[in-house]
Amino acid sequence: MSIFATLFGCCKKQPSYPQDTITARDGSEITFTFYAHASLGIEWNGLHIYVDPVGDFDWENQPKADLILITHSHYDHLEMATIEQLRNAKTVIMCDKTSAEAFDHDCITMLPRAFSAPLDGVVVKAVPAYNISEGHTDFHPQSREDCGYLITLGETTIYIAGDTEDNEDVLALRDIDVAFLPVNQPYTMTVEQVTRVVEAIRPTIFYPYHYGQVEQTTDLDALTSAVAPITDIRIFPME
Repeated sequence: MSIFATLFGCCKKQPSYPQDTITARDGSEITFTFYAHASLGIEWNGLHIYVDPVGDFDWENQPKADLILITHSHYDHLEMATIEQLRNAKTVIMCDKTSAEAFDHDCITMLPRAFSAPLDGVVVKAVPAYNISEGHTDFHPQSREDCGYLITLGETTIYIAGDTEDNEDVLALRDIDVAFLPVNQPYTMTVEQVTRVVEAIRPTIFYPYHYGQVEQTTDLDALTSAVAPITDIRIFPME
């Protein structure tokens, strides 16, 4: 686990959006780009992967997508206009069952626990994403089959949880190198719930995401205090 190192900006053009680069288990580099809320970019071995690209950003001038992953159909995760700006004829799109209804015939539908190898060296597994707290289950019901994703690149496993709580499917995950876990209320996890997940899955690096844009402010200081003894928590602006 000590193989990870952060490399900021060496010999690269200053990014338009915050970035963090790690060294994967096979020695390759993985660069994460933080747009906002749940919208992420991942670059590895010349491939460009986007997760839930949404929002008023300069998408037209971002690298074209080799792979786009959609976790579920809520407006802050699925935006067809942005997908059209990022895609080209070779772009692979993978999405949950409900989001697939927005596409014609060019989306690979991922049901929870499904595996796929959409690109050379890239393996994706869908993880069930759903709420369990009383009064919150209608936000992301288990029956809708929303997805988080385990993405394996360079022998490194990245968990992008989507909108979920600390349900049994999430707590059962193991061997996670990097975890993106949502921390906004009332729709996803509290600080206590996220801490429980971090304690269970023990990621080497933890990026809080999907926070802000709601009235209830996430206490990132409390979150840092709770998980810093367990994981390398890295906070980027994701409001």
